[in-house]
This record gives sequence, C-alpha cells and structure tokens, in this order.
Amino acid sequence: MKLILGKNKVPRLIFITSFFLLFSQHIRAQFLMDMMDTSKAMGKNMLGIYQKFNFINISGYIQPQFQVISEKGAHTYAGPDFPPDVNNRFTIRRGRIKFDYAHFNKDEIVSFQFAFQFDGSERGVFVRDMWGRVFENKWEVLALAAGVFARPFGYEVNLSSGDRESPERGRMSQILMKTERDIGAMVSFEPRMQTNKYNWLKVDAGFFNGQGLTGPGEYDSYKDFITRAAVKPLSIMPGVKISGGLSLLAGGFMQGGQYIYTMEGKGSGSGFVVDSSTTNIGGKVPRKYAGADIQWEFRHPKSKTVLRAEYWQGIQTALANSSETPATLVTVPLFTRNFNGAFFYLLHQMGIHQLGLKFDWYDPNTKVKGNEISSVSGNFHSADIKYSTLGFGYLNYLNDNLKLVLWYDLVKNESTQLDGYTQDLPDNVLTIRLQFKF
Repeated sequence: MKLILGKNKVPRLIFITSFFLLFSQHIRAQFLMDMMDTSKAMGKNMLGIYQKFNFINISGYIQPQFQVISEKGAHTYAGPDFPPDVNNRFTIRRGRIKFDYAHFNKDEIVSFQFAFQFDGSERGVFVRDMWGRVFENKWEVLALAAGVFARPFGYEVNLSSGDRESPERGRMSQILMKTERDIGAMVSFEPRMQTNKYNWLKVDAGFFNGQGLTGPGEYDSYKDFITRAAVKPLSIMPGVKISGGLSLLAGGFMQGGQYIYTMEGKGSGSGFVVDSSTTNIGGKVPRKYAGADIQWEFRHPKSKTVLRAEYWQGIQTALANSSETPATLVTVPLFTRNFNGAFFYLLHQMGIHQLGLKFDWYDPNTKVKGNEISSVSGNFHSADIKYSTLGFGYLNYLNDNLKLVLWYDLVKNESTQLDGYTQDLPDNVLTIRLQFKF
C-alpha cells in the first residue's frame, strides 16, 4: 500500500492521521461487515476526503472489566472460564484495533476495500478480520468478499461487540458460531443507490470452511453454505421502524471415526443409538441451521425503545460433552442432536442512560428434558442439557468514546440425573465494564 503525500510528507501524514483519529469518534460501525453508505451526509463528507487520499481509517476499542461469579472456577460464557481458585477478576475482555482501506476508481466510485482487525488482551493477540471486498459498479448492487470475516447468519452474530448492549452474545451464538468468523467467500446483493427500488433489501450468500477460527485450518473438503436475506429498517408509522431477516446454514464435516450416535425416540425412554459401520469413516456428518430475526424500534418524545427477537433451530453434530463443531479432525464418537434456541432483547434509552433486559436459551437436544437425561439409560452427556440466561443491566454512554456497562446474568440449567448436574449450578455473573472507543 502506497500513500502519496507530496513534498511535506511528515506534516501531511500527521494531519491525515490526526484527522481520522478525531473524526472516527462520530463513526458508529454497527455491523461487522457493513458497507460504506455514501448516501448519508456523513458518508458524503467523508467521501471527499476518501477520494483525495484513497481512504485509510483506523478505529478500535478496549473493554477493561471486573467480574464476580457465584463459585470459584465456574464455567461461564460471560468470557473465559474462571481459574480453579478464582471467583472475581480484572480482565481485558477485548482490545480491538481495525485498519480499513478503500480504493476509488477514475470515476470516483469505490472499487474495492480491505480490512484487518486484531484482538489483544492478557491472553494474547488474535486475528479477527482479514478480508477484501470488490464492488460491482455497473448497477451498484453486488459485491464479492473473501478472507476471514463474520458468518452471514442471524442478527446477534453480526452485531459488533463494541455496539452490542449485553456484555456477551448468547450461549447458542458462542457455541454454534464460535468466534463468529470463518474463512470463505461471499456474494452480497445490497443496492448502494438510494434511487434503487430494492435498497431496502440485503442478501448475503457464501461458502465457508466450517470450523471457523477455532482450529489451525481446513481439515476436510466439505464447505458450509450460509445465507441471510434481510429487510433493512423500514418506517411503518411515525416513530416506529421494523427490520428482520431469515438465515440458513447447510453444511457438515468429515467423520474421522466409525462411531456416530443419533437420537431414537423422544422424551422418557429415548436415547442415543450407535451406528458403528466402518463405511462411516470419511463420510459427511450434518450441520443444518435455520434462523429468523426481527427488530422493532419505537421512538418517543424523549426516549427510544428497542425490541429484538431471534430464533434458531436445526441439527448439530459434535462430541459427547460438547456441542461445538470440532476444531480438528477427530476419531472419537460423534453425536448428532436436534437443537433450538432464541435471544430476546428489551432496551429503553433516555439520553445517555439505557436499561437493558435480555433472555436467551439454548437447548442442544430438544428430544430429551430434565430428569430424562441420564448416563445410565440413554447414553446422555452434559452436552444434552438446556441452559437459559436472564440478563439485565444499566448502560451509560458518557460520551461518544466512553461507555459504562453494569450487567448481571442469572444462568439456569436443567436439573438432570447426570453427576454434577442434579441441580442448578452456581454460575451467575456480575460484569462491570468500561469501553474506550476511538
């Protein structure tokens, strides 16, 4: 990448860098793979600068926080698990820095962009985004992205951690879409001109490796097809907007061993049965998800209320004690389960103050419930247990660059006949977080 600065290179570079750092406080990137919107006033103003210098932007945020959990060493989805002798901690949940570059052609229209984003904390530094996108500029409706980027599935998965109201995504998001991102290629239909009659519609569709960023790389030849068709926010009456989307994931991964368990029956007397045929080795085991989401926004004279609802269901193949997609090729027995889950948000904002209420559940095995889950009969494991979380909190947007989050999660698991899961586990979490953003 080369940036031509003219004779006075150093002063001009300082000016450009300072301008973008100052100006970035007014830019609120809501979704992980948002396109540039040049139809808005801010987009038009920035466009003139982008055209002159081609567009280099640096943004980021850090989230230092303090947490308290009900029991030392508890397993949690409110961040990494607590160490064995720890029930409270200071930690950096995320430390993100993102570099964006966009190139404009001779007609002063954006032709491609690419982005790098890194996540740093006391646990190390990891790549979060590394993608490029090419724009079609004849009709200005299509774009092709390739690299490491967010899977186009659902609403919560694609809502940036810097803008999301709850400290973390729901348990189902974190398990089935771990790290949210994958390596692949995606085509997007999203009209960029306000005069286009389909500018209310966005459709993403792509193929991805499948295991995401959880492993060292692709370990089979199977790919996940993921797509989402979404309606952008539409005003249905004064002060009321609605948006929503439908998502689909169709994929799977290679079976490394000969044993695969599937559910037989439902409820009492049901259980896993095994297929031990050697012909299973090298075959494809299923991962199939379907989702629907909807968002409402109600504007009042001095406040705003937002309601979101999202539901997923499908089939997941994973391990005995985990419903995460394996990060590497495994030869241990696999388990195929029917699952469902949902996320609900109720948010009310009054100026810089915001109150939030969130409820989510994840049922990794919908064919068995509670005390029907036993290792003695049915061959069930901890990955068959349903969890629900009721979270509530207070947010204060102190300014454009600083946010305070006070949040408490009440986590509830099914009571089963499995050892260690006969009653609700002590894993409620209090999170106190400051977010610094530029």
